[in-house]
Amino acid sequence: MPLFMDHHHKVEDLTAEAVAGAHQRDLEVQAKHGVNYRQYWFNEEAGEVFCLVEAPNMEAAEAVHREAHGLVADEIVEVKEGM
Repeated sequence: MPLFMDHHHKVEDLTAEAVAGAHQRDLEVQAKHGVNYRQYWFNEEAGEVFCLVEAPNMEAAEAVHREAHGLVADEIVEVKEGM
């Protein structure tokens, strides 16, 4: 299945707890879209979040975020896993 990295820019009021909660909501709805949100990274000061997701396509990955919490990514790119 394709692998994507999404990037959320300037998320207001970003905290570790808020990101964890949003990720949990992603996990709760991902199966109905055939998606697997694998991991996320964030920078509270910059308000940035990156999510690594296995999905059949970009639209399915975005649909999970939209349904789970409404925080869709500013950009999403297909990536290949390295070391």
